Amino acid sequence: MDNEFVKVPEKDKTLSPGKLFYNWFAANIGIMGFVYGAIIVSYHLSFWQSVTAALIGALTFAIPGWVAMIGQREGVTTFKMSRATFGTHGNKIPNFMAWLNMVGWLAVNVITGTLLFSAMLKTIHVPQTGFTKFICLVVFAGLVFLSGIFKEDTLAKIQTWLSWIFGGLTLVMLIMFLVNANWGEAFAMKPGSWVTGWLPAVAFIAAGSSISWSMAAADWGAYVHPNTKPSATFWNTTLGAATPLFILMAGGVLLSTISPSLASASDPYQVMYGVIPGWFGFLYFLVAAGGIIPQCLVSFRSARINLSTIGIEVSQKRSLILHAVIIILISIYVLFISGDFLSNFELFLNFLGICLASWVAIFLVDSVIYRKNGYDVKLMEPNSSVHYNWPGIISWIIATIFGFLFTSNAAYRGPFAHGIFENNSSLAVFVSGIAAIIVMFIKSSDKQED
Repeated sequence: MDNEFVKVPEKDKTLSPGKLFYNWFAANIGIMGFVYGAIIVSYHLSFWQSVTAALIGALTFAIPGWVAMIGQREGVTTFKMSRATFGTHGNKIPNFMAWLNMVGWLAVNVITGTLLFSAMLKTIHVPQTGFTKFICLVVFAGLVFLSGIFKEDTLAKIQTWLSWIFGGLTLVMLIMFLVNANWGEAFAMKPGSWVTGWLPAVAFIAAGSSISWSMAAADWGAYVHPNTKPSATFWNTTLGAATPLFILMAGGVLLSTISPSLASASDPYQVMYGVIPGWFGFLYFLVAAGGIIPQCLVSFRSARINLSTIGIEVSQKRSLILHAVIIILISIYVLFISGDFLSNFELFLNFLGICLASWVAIFLVDSVIYRKNGYDVKLMEPNSSVHYNWPGIISWIIATIFGFLFTSNAAYRGPFAHGIFENNSSLAVFVSGIAAIIVMFIKSSDKQED
């Protein structure tokens, strides 16, 4: 992660397609996938509409698969390649937003994992005090921060083991849900609108999963062994993430027949806990908390890479300490001082998500239009003479504005957020992506290839 080097050294390209698969598999086995499935049903869809929405939504992981494939081809991490799209200075803004987004969601996951760890101890009658909650925070966060000392190959091995362990336990839970599901009620669900129901459901899944992970995809793809076929990198990234997510969402569709309140619950983990047998309580919370760890490992690694790419040159040790302090302070504030802060913080991170959705659209279109023969290394160097690549910057600004015009959530409503866009900010992500594509192709007619 030294800024003096643009490309990943050949000796560090050790990841096989299989390790890439398990990395993304592990990051998507969290039982929140069940909640996503229940949310799909809340769009008033039939069983088969819900299942197809889950399938198409999961397959949007082709987006990070594409980014990972480009990263492998160039041997460069995500936001170093993005310098060619936006210029070295112009790239700093989306790069900083990506870092902030990664650190923010990492903090949210650490908070959630701490609460689940605490709930797990409660099932074995450990007293719930502020001290025990703090111990849970230290243990859970410590497991995440410990990953910072490992190289990519070791992390990939850890993710493989986590895939098998928590994947197996999650499968047991899934079987429990399937056995108790009201299949007759599931098949009797009436079909809804493909435009106002099915499409927003797919957009919700994409916005909450694949698009968010796109900014980390090349951070792993760049470390794939150079002899690996690009198609193998694409499919192992795409299917590694999509497979567990689809299975869990399909299970969540059925789970909604047992717990209709799951989609709207403020604490969905407790709702699911009420469905399982009491004897499985300890393992349930272990799976819930443990399933968050692989996501944290991916986010933590990419957050440190992004900080380095911005131009903040610190040693690995200082980077670990800096990120640990930030995340621990946010967690302590939410857990022990102001729980109300968390919902507002998540809204802020969702706003950043719209900016990053338009970024990935610009990045991929730029790759198609201007980088057919590969990236010019000089454009990705920190001291590149191209400080601002205006076609990319202007397209990103316009696409982001379009996204906000159609955004609607608890804190903000854009002037065009009516009809299917009302209370559905996920569709705004699609709008910004389409706007990015259109503007980039218009701009490309006036710009020569770098």
